[in-house]
Amino acid sequence: MEFLAIILAAGKGSRLKSNLSKPLHEVAGYPLITWVSKAAHAAGASTQICVISPDEQQLYRKLFHTMKTVNQDAPKGTGDAVRCCLPHIEKLPKDCPILILYADTPLIQADTLRDLVNRIEAGTDICLVGFNADDPTGYGRIILSEDKMVKAIVEDKDASSEEQKICLVNGGVMAAKASLLAHFVPQLTSKNSQNEQYLTDIVSLANEKGAQIDVLVTKENELTGVNDRAQLAHVEAMMQSRLRAKAMANGVTLKAPETIFLSADTSFGTDIVIEPHVVIGKDVSIANNSVIKAFSHIEGASVGKYCVVGPYARLRPGTILRQNVKIGNFVETKNVTFEDSSKANHLSYLGDAEIGQKVNIGAGTITCNYDGVNKLKTTIHDGAFIGSNSALVAPVTIGKDALVGAGSVITRDVDDNALGITRSPQKQIKDGAGLHHKKAHKKRRET
Repeated sequence: MEFLAIILAAGKGSRLKSNLSKPLHEVAGYPLITWVSKAAHAAGASTQICVISPDEQQLYRKLFHTMKTVNQDAPKGTGDAVRCCLPHIEKLPKDCPILILYADTPLIQADTLRDLVNRIEAGTDICLVGFNADDPTGYGRIILSEDKMVKAIVEDKDASSEEQKICLVNGGVMAAKASLLAHFVPQLTSKNSQNEQYLTDIVSLANEKGAQIDVLVTKENELTGVNDRAQLAHVEAMMQSRLRAKAMANGVTLKAPETIFLSADTSFGTDIVIEPHVVIGKDVSIANNSVIKAFSHIEGASVGKYCVVGPYARLRPGTILRQNVKIGNFVETKNVTFEDSSKANHLSYLGDAEIGQKVNIGAGTITCNYDGVNKLKTTIHDGAFIGSNSALVAPVTIGKDALVGAGSVITRDVDDNALGITRSPQKQIKDGAGLHHKKAHKKRRET
């Protein structure tokens, strides 16, 4: 059965102290709301609607091409947010499951959402997602009947002393039949300490009409929300643990997992080794049998089979390493393709370049790719050898099997099998060192 997912994202997120919309803060390279949306999609949601504040233009621009948006003109509570979606809900079949999600819970799993929807399809009218909290302070308490069905949800500020002792708490996420929401959401009131319309009040309203209301109990961390920077860091840490575990389960060796940071979209082959203190950003793929050595940083790059990167290497966006390429310590690359078996082992910057097979880049080599206005290209053909401390001033081409002498500044193309070299004649002054020291000592005495 198809179902609708509603993602509530109209909260201000003031505790984050940020000009960026709260749902757009990132965890493992993805915005918070993207994680929630992906989970809903993986669970089978055919349509997604996001409820936003009308002044959140950043969020609107982000979501415009991916899902429908509905404005909540004023922050009147979760019940009012769902009320804004009623024109869409009322068009659906009465038994259609509706998922209610929150944009700041990126750890929610597709399997949990699928289980939630399955319970609605099996005949439950409303199903909540809850967890047993070690410290339930601040959470709405789930009140169960003798037959373990849900009687009500009592918000923390409205709970009695006995109700506050209950550890089964509401995680916020729920599913309900479309007809039930269409019937009970318009009946919600704001008669509570927050003067807001609580979506959870539909539980009591539906109970009075004999509705079947269940609770799906899951792990607390799956429902962790983000309200401030500390919680954002906490969620990042939990997400990184998930990503590391997944990588290791799929054949990647992480030498010190807690020091390695991954992006959600990182693509790994098998028999890869990643040494400590490596950061992998967005849009990275690493193929079989490659080694990423310690303290390397990779983003927007493709690493082929049997490559060695680092230690202390930085691969920037547009870097493509084919097979058996070696990028050594303190080498930075950007928008560069290395063909098979080429290497740059140390202390180089290589930008906007095409580097052929079996090319050796000596220490201290720089491709001078920027003239202050335009980015310009360097081409180095197969088998070329670039001597140490060379500057290749683009646009320039180094021919096949050519040699560039150490310390050269190359401004013109070098032909195949040719030697390109630019050096001033070396001078030698007899006893010059002694004369220099004598003059220096005399100057020191005079001052």
